Amino acid sequence: MVGVTNVDRIGIFGGTFDPPHLGHLILAAEAHYQLELDRVLWVLTPDPPHKRGQPITPTHLRLEMVRAALSDAPEFELSMVDVDRQPPHYALDTVRILQQAHPQAQLIYLMGADSLRDLPAWHRPREFVQACHELGVMRRPGVSFDFTRLEPALPGVRRKARFIDTPMLEIASHEIRARVREGRPYRFFLPPAVYRLIRQRGLYR
Repeated sequence: MVGVTNVDRIGIFGGTFDPPHLGHLILAAEAHYQLELDRVLWVLTPDPPHKRGQPITPTHLRLEMVRAALSDAPEFELSMVDVDRQPPHYALDTVRILQQAHPQAQLIYLMGADSLRDLPAWHRPREFVQACHELGVMRRPGVSFDFTRLEPALPGVRRKARFIDTPMLEIASHEIRARVREGRPYRFFLPPAVYRLIRQRGLYR
């Protein structure tokens, strides 16, 4: 690790996690290492606004899977910040609640490059950028964005963006759900504990 600080650096890793898979763990691990984070909070979104109308596994089952996925990773922690409040679950509100809970910490919001590109369309995006100490941006193949367009809309975004080099992973939750439904192999896309839960609960069939 480069640099030493007494201030906790906390990554915020939000998602539906339906199910949590090895790709999620690898991305979170790279963010933890490359951004020198003390821990990564996995923030499960119960009712994602961009997925309304789509079938989503009940929150208590997704929580069970995330707990299983993180059970042997002390650098990762499940956060109930969105589960314990009423929707809508906007990222700005999530960050502000976590700021109140960790007033001395630096909060680094983790997102994909496509989310950075689309950030001006988020709920109150200027306030969101101001609320975050940094934005940890995971590069995505084929996704481009233009800081000359983003900076006027979101002052300070270029200074706060820190890029994370991540392996190219062709793993997606919707693909795993389809594999389960269609009877195709899916075991090795998942942490063993999550695989066992899916089989025990009969999920995605």
